Amino acid sequence: MSTSHENPLLGRFLDTAETVAQTRPDADPAMAREAMAEAATLLHNGLALDGLDQHDADAVIERLRVDLVAEDPGAAVRARSEAALEDPGDLHDPEAVSAAYLVSAAILQL
Repeated sequence: MSTSHENPLLGRFLDTAETVAQTRPDADPAMAREAMAEAATLLHNGLALDGLDQHDADAVIERLRVDLVAEDPGAAVRARSEAALEDPGDLHDPEAVSAAYLVSAAILQL
């Protein structure tokens, strides 16, 4: 992860909020932005991605963007944790990635 104090999740999570607001007619754009900004802040401050290299952190961020707007975000994130172990693909540290998903779910109380 970057040593910068900036939140690497915020911009990407806000992009997700904008996409949700544009593609879901029932979505409130301000509420979507607020929810995703809060999630990004909680995950950043909770060090959910601490210990992951940049490649794995980027993979987790991209997949969380999808999972957090799923019908059941908790189930989606937990399934993602299992999938990281069962089919790691190009992940550098599947165990750490799996743990990061579970930490994220705990931080966000999913």
